[in-house]
Amino acid sequence: MSPEWTQIFQIKAEALKQGDSWELQYDENIEPNKPNLDWKEYIRNTSASFKCSMCRRKWPSNKVKVLFHMCLRNGQGTVKVRPLRQNCKKCPNAPMENPSVESENINTLMEKLVEKIKQKCYHENLEESYRPFRLYEVKSPHEPEHCEGCIKGVCTNNL
Repeated sequence: MSPEWTQIFQIKAEALKQGDSWELQYDENIEPNKPNLDWKEYIRNTSASFKCSMCRRKWPSNKVKVLFHMCLRNGQGTVKVRPLRQNCKKCPNAPMENPSVESENINTLMEKLVEKIKQKCYHENLEESYRPFRLYEVKSPHEPEHCEGCIKGVCTNNL
Protein backbone atom coordinates (compact mmCIF):
# COMPACT_ATOMS: atom_id res chain seq x y z
CA MET A 1 0.00 0.00 0.00
CA SER A 2 1.47 3.35 -1.00
CA PRO A 3 2.09 6.21 1.48
CA GLU A 4 -0.48 8.14 -0.57
CA TRP A 5 -3.27 6.17 1.18
CA THR A 6 -2.11 7.46 4.57
CA GLN A 7 -1.59 11.02 3.33
CA ILE A 8 -5.07 11.23 1.77
CA PHE A 9 -6.64 9.61 4.85
CA GLN A 10 -5.01 12.17 7.17
CA ILE A 11 -6.44 15.04 5.10
CA LYS A 12 -9.95 13.49 5.02
CA ALA A 13 -9.82 12.57 8.73
CA GLU A 14 -9.58 16.25 9.65
CA ALA A 15 -13.37 16.30 9.15
CA LEU A 16 -13.73 13.98 12.17
CA LYS A 17 -14.34 15.07 15.76
CA GLN A 18 -11.84 17.66 16.96
CA GLY A 19 -9.45 16.29 19.57
CA ASP A 20 -9.59 12.71 18.33
CA SER A 21 -6.64 11.44 16.35
CA TRP A 22 -6.95 8.79 13.66
CA GLU A 23 -4.38 6.63 11.95
CA LEU A 24 -4.53 4.27 8.98
CA GLN A 25 -2.56 1.02 9.16
CA TYR A 26 -2.06 -1.62 6.51
CA ASP A 27 -2.87 -5.03 7.97
CA GLU A 28 -2.82 -8.08 5.72
CA ASN A 29 -4.16 -10.24 8.57
CA ILE A 30 -7.63 -8.73 8.90
CA GLU A 31 -10.38 -10.97 7.53
CA PRO A 32 -13.78 -10.04 6.10
CA ASN A 33 -16.74 -10.47 8.46
CA LYS A 34 -14.40 -11.05 11.41
CA PRO A 35 -13.58 -7.70 13.02
CA ASN A 36 -12.11 -7.86 16.53
CA LEU A 37 -14.32 -7.08 19.52
CA ASP A 38 -15.32 -3.37 19.54
CA TRP A 39 -14.18 -2.98 15.92
CA LYS A 40 -16.51 -2.03 13.07
CA GLU A 41 -16.14 -3.22 9.49
CA TYR A 42 -16.55 -1.52 6.15
CA ILE A 43 -15.97 -3.27 2.81
CA ARG A 44 -15.81 -1.15 -0.32
CA ASN A 45 -15.39 -1.88 -4.00
CA THR A 46 -12.94 0.05 -6.16
CA SER A 47 -11.15 -0.17 -9.48
CA ALA A 48 -7.44 -0.96 -9.73
CA SER A 49 -4.81 -2.55 -11.88
CA PHE A 50 -2.62 -5.56 -11.18
CA LYS A 51 0.73 -6.77 -12.44
CA CYS A 52 1.93 -10.38 -12.29
CA SER A 53 5.32 -10.65 -10.59
CA MET A 54 6.06 -13.78 -12.65
CA CYS A 55 5.22 -12.88 -16.26
CA ARG A 56 4.78 -9.07 -15.87
CA ARG A 57 1.30 -9.26 -17.45
CA LYS A 58 -0.97 -6.37 -16.41
CA TRP A 59 -4.73 -6.37 -16.07
CA PRO A 60 -7.41 -3.96 -14.84
CA SER A 61 -10.31 -4.83 -12.56
CA ASN A 62 -13.44 -2.96 -11.50
CA LYS A 63 -14.10 -5.55 -8.79
CA VAL A 64 -11.41 -4.92 -6.19
CA LYS A 65 -12.58 -5.18 -2.60
CA VAL A 66 -10.94 -3.17 0.17
CA LEU A 67 -11.50 -4.19 3.81
CA PHE A 68 -11.51 -1.60 6.57
CA HIS A 69 -11.71 -2.39 10.30
CA MET A 70 -12.09 0.67 12.51
CA CYS A 71 -12.07 1.35 16.23
CA LEU A 72 -12.23 4.49 18.38
CA ARG A 73 -10.98 4.25 21.99
CA ASN A 74 -10.30 7.22 24.30
CA GLY A 75 -9.89 9.70 21.47
CA GLN A 76 -7.56 7.45 19.48
CA GLY A 77 -8.99 6.05 16.26
CA THR A 78 -7.37 3.27 14.27
CA VAL A 79 -8.35 2.03 10.84
CA LYS A 80 -6.81 -1.17 9.55
CA VAL A 81 -6.96 -1.53 5.79
CA ARG A 82 -6.42 -4.50 3.50
CA PRO A 83 -6.96 -4.29 -0.26
CA LEU A 84 -7.83 -7.78 -1.50
CA ARG A 85 -5.60 -9.25 -4.16
CA GLN A 86 -5.89 -11.09 -7.47
CA ASN A 87 -3.56 -13.42 -9.30
CA CYS A 88 -2.60 -13.99 -12.92
CA LYS A 89 -4.79 -16.38 -14.86
CA LYS A 90 -1.96 -17.22 -17.27
CA CYS A 91 0.71 -18.35 -14.77
CA PRO A 92 0.32 -21.65 -12.92
CA ASN A 93 0.77 -21.15 -9.15
CA ALA A 94 0.88 -17.36 -9.61
CA PRO A 95 1.12 -15.43 -6.34
CA MET A 96 -1.67 -13.12 -5.27
CA GLU A 97 -0.76 -9.56 -6.31
CA ASN A 98 -1.67 -6.32 -4.53
CA PRO A 99 -3.79 -3.85 -6.49
CA SER A 100 -2.45 -0.55 -7.71
CA VAL A 101 -5.15 2.05 -7.01
CA GLU A 102 -5.03 5.48 -8.68
CA SER A 103 -5.11 8.66 -6.58
CA GLU A 104 -8.61 9.57 -7.75
CA ASN A 105 -9.98 6.25 -6.48
CA ILE A 106 -7.96 6.41 -3.23
CA ASN A 107 -9.59 9.81 -2.68
CA THR A 108 -13.05 8.35 -3.19
CA LEU A 109 -12.26 5.40 -0.90
CA MET A 110 -11.05 7.72 1.88
CA GLU A 111 -14.07 10.05 1.58
CA LYS A 112 -16.42 7.07 1.92
CA LEU A 113 -14.31 5.67 4.78
CA VAL A 114 -14.55 8.95 6.76
CA GLU A 115 -18.32 8.89 6.16
CA LYS A 116 -18.47 5.34 7.57
CA ILE A 117 -16.36 6.36 10.59
CA LYS A 118 -18.83 9.18 11.29
CA GLN A 119 -21.72 6.69 11.12
CA LYS A 120 -20.19 3.71 12.90
CA CYS A 121 -17.90 5.35 15.49
CA TYR A 122 -19.65 8.68 16.12
CA HIS A 123 -23.20 7.46 15.41
CA GLU A 124 -23.88 10.38 13.08
CA ASN A 125 -26.93 10.01 10.93
CA LEU A 126 -25.61 10.89 7.49
CA GLU A 127 -27.13 10.93 4.06
CA GLU A 128 -25.28 8.39 1.98
CA SER A 129 -23.42 10.27 -0.69
CA TYR A 130 -22.89 8.70 -4.06
CA ARG A 131 -19.30 8.92 -5.24
CA PRO A 132 -18.58 6.74 -8.23
CA PHE A 133 -15.13 5.37 -8.94
CA ARG A 134 -13.27 5.95 -12.14
CA LEU A 135 -13.81 2.67 -13.93
CA TYR A 136 -11.35 0.89 -16.17
CA GLU A 137 -12.07 -0.59 -19.55
CA VAL A 138 -12.03 -4.29 -18.78
CA LYS A 139 -12.01 -6.64 -21.77
CA SER A 140 -12.28 -9.99 -20.01
CA PRO A 141 -14.84 -11.24 -17.47
CA HIS A 142 -14.18 -11.27 -13.71
CA GLU A 143 -12.64 -14.61 -12.74
CA PRO A 144 -13.64 -15.66 -9.22
CA GLU A 145 -10.93 -18.32 -8.91
CA HIS A 146 -8.27 -15.58 -9.30
CA CYS A 147 -9.92 -13.06 -6.91
CA GLU A 148 -9.19 -13.06 -3.17
CA GLY A 149 -12.51 -11.27 -2.55
CA CYS A 150 -14.45 -14.06 -4.29
CA ILE A 151 -12.43 -16.74 -2.51
CA LYS A 152 -13.25 -15.08 0.85
CA GLY A 153 -16.91 -14.71 -0.08
CA VAL A 154 -17.16 -10.89 -0.13
CA CYS A 155 -16.92 -10.26 -3.85
CA THR A 156 -20.03 -10.74 -5.89
CA ASN A 157 -20.18 -10.87 -9.65
CA ASN A 158 -23.38 -8.85 -9.87
CA LEU A 159 -21.93 -5.51 -8.73
